[in-house]
Amino acid sequence: MGSKTERFYKIELMIRNRGQVSFEEMLTELEVSRATLKRDLQFLRDRLGAPIVYHRDDNAYRLNEGDQGDKHELPGMWFDERELYAMLMAHQLLSQLDQDGTLSRHMAPLLDRIYQLLGTDATPSKDVMRRVRIISPARRAVPGVVFETVAAALLARKRLHLQYFTRSRKKATERVVSPQRLIHYRNTWYLDAWCHESDELRRFALDAMEQATLLDTKAKDLSLKRVEQELDGGYGIFAGNQVKWATLQFSADVAQWVQREEWHPEQRLTPQPDGSLKMELPFVDQTELVMDLMRFGPDVKVVSPAGLRQAVVDRLTQAQAQYAKRA
Repeated sequence: MGSKTERFYKIELMIRNRGQVSFEEMLTELEVSRATLKRDLQFLRDRLGAPIVYHRDDNAYRLNEGDQGDKHELPGMWFDERELYAMLMAHQLLSQLDQDGTLSRHMAPLLDRIYQLLGTDATPSKDVMRRVRIISPARRAVPGVVFETVAAALLARKRLHLQYFTRSRKKATERVVSPQRLIHYRNTWYLDAWCHESDELRRFALDAMEQATLLDTKAKDLSLKRVEQELDGGYGIFAGNQVKWATLQFSADVAQWVQREEWHPEQRLTPQPDGSLKMELPFVDQTELVMDLMRFGPDVKVVSPAGLRQAVVDRLTQAQAQYAKRA
């Protein structure tokens, strides 16, 4: 009978609607082997927390409502009240990543079900959700239709046809890509994909996709290990594996905050006797690293490499020149 998930639903409904069901009745209606049914019942109880028990006297399976306690049921899953509120909080976090409402719209039926299980209307639960706030300055919104198309292609393992605007070259291009991974970084979404025009892995900003069309062609599959090796070596969102290392010196005034920050998973931090902090981290493209260093002003010094140090000096000089101009 159908998929495993369909069997789970039917087993639950049979027991709940009839009060108790024998093993033989389930075998007949599900049309599966005895071994399969045994595995399904064990999975429901052990992995999904379903309070299904076997009553030897009646030779039948029931839902043990006494053991269920304050558990609440979603199809195939049982949650207590704290877990349901945790799900509401998780939705609140997701909704903050989703200015266009795409994720929230698809999760609406699940939220309605959670409100029902909590035995309340939406208003009290929404008040709880409002007590978590995420501030996302400079958020770059992604049109819902683009996000949905890209996500569908990624999950269905299909290729995409993109009309893409490359900001650095101020040029629009068309290309076919095979999606490999979605990334949310600094308030916007990116797609790691195999570009069939350049014949290499590339990283694309979803907000720069002027149009995305799902194709029937099967996507080229790459291992996630390869994607990580080729795109995740550098600093920030700039992709690549030609890694250089930067050595930075932070003043004692900001060291206590910086030492708790992760700028890169492979960074190395060394506290100095005078209270300052030395940070070593890899980067591929210096653009984003320079931007982040600029916000520390005189509280950070680039020790090496010389090219990165000069880039920061140039930016600071240009900024100073702006203020030196007469109005």
